[in-house]
Amino acid sequence: MFSQFPMDRGSRIVAEKLIIQRMKVVLGIDIGGTNTELGLVDKDGHILAESHTKTLINQPVENYLKELKKAMRSLLESRGDCELVGVGIGAPNGNYYKGTIDNAVNLGWGPKVPLIDLLKASFSVDTWALTNDANAAAVGEMIFGGAKGMKDFIMVTLGTGLGSGIVANGQLVLGYDSFAGELGHITAVPGGRDCGCGYKGCLETYCSATGLVRTATELLAVKRIASPLRDIPYNKLTSRDIYDAAIAGDEIATEAFNFTGEVLGRSIADMMTFSSPQAIILFGGVAKAGDLLINPLKASLKIHQRSMFSGRELEIKVSELDGAKAAILGAAATAWQLVK
Repeated sequence: MFSQFPMDRGSRIVAEKLIIQRMKVVLGIDIGGTNTELGLVDKDGHILAESHTKTLINQPVENYLKELKKAMRSLLESRGDCELVGVGIGAPNGNYYKGTIDNAVNLGWGPKVPLIDLLKASFSVDTWALTNDANAAAVGEMIFGGAKGMKDFIMVTLGTGLGSGIVANGQLVLGYDSFAGELGHITAVPGGRDCGCGYKGCLETYCSATGLVRTATELLAVKRIASPLRDIPYNKLTSRDIYDAAIAGDEIATEAFNFTGEVLGRSIADMMTFSSPQAIILFGGVAKAGDLLINPLKASLKIHQRSMFSGRELEIKVSELDGAKAAILGAAATAWQLVK
């Protein structure tokens, strides 16, 4: 019933058309360590409305869910011209198969949170999807970004850590338990730097914002040359500082990027052997360094690329997604894949 008052035939037809013409959207949600970003995304990847809420870490998850549901309802109410057809969520340790967040120690919500089940009860939506943030980024790139039309590529996210999403034959590779693609924890340097996973020499300890800072710090300790980086306290040094110094021609900063690119290129040569991708797509703050990173990466890849790939040049691309919106788009794209 369109109204509590009687409607003539013409008014009823107009009302019916308005309902039919409501735009179908998916709600994309990215759960980060500080904030949770939300956005209503149409089929073409346009974000029609956005909001955010605090991610209440190290508190009972019920406290967070109360605030998240409030933010979801408020965002939906802000666009009464939209029809919600799905919800996609990107989260640390998101389990695609089970709709749970498993052992996300940085969130502090316990060993397993049945997130989809806890949200479903409050929203009448048929399509729900949950995955980890790197997989969401890969799907977002495939549907809305520079990987459109590609069936085989690897998304490598270079942020605080190193994440990855593997697409083969047009399908995201999830593995037996939904946690395939943790390429940040392949061994880059045997017996190398300590990693938060408990192992040594993992790729993310060298090729991430944190890894870049560790490299620059080590170089500052062994090289007796002037550098503006010496004026920055160790615990304040950032990958952006290193980028700015490299752009200005600083030798230490440039060598830090060269080393990072060399290690990443060697590891990408290894990645080629198990999935033979058309492209590697780089995303995240470190990827924005452009040629400072990509030139040494390509040089290293050329040296370490296996003979079976001789003559084939692997595409190395930087993500075309807007960094500020990519997490929302990736989460929404995961749900759009399932909408019928």
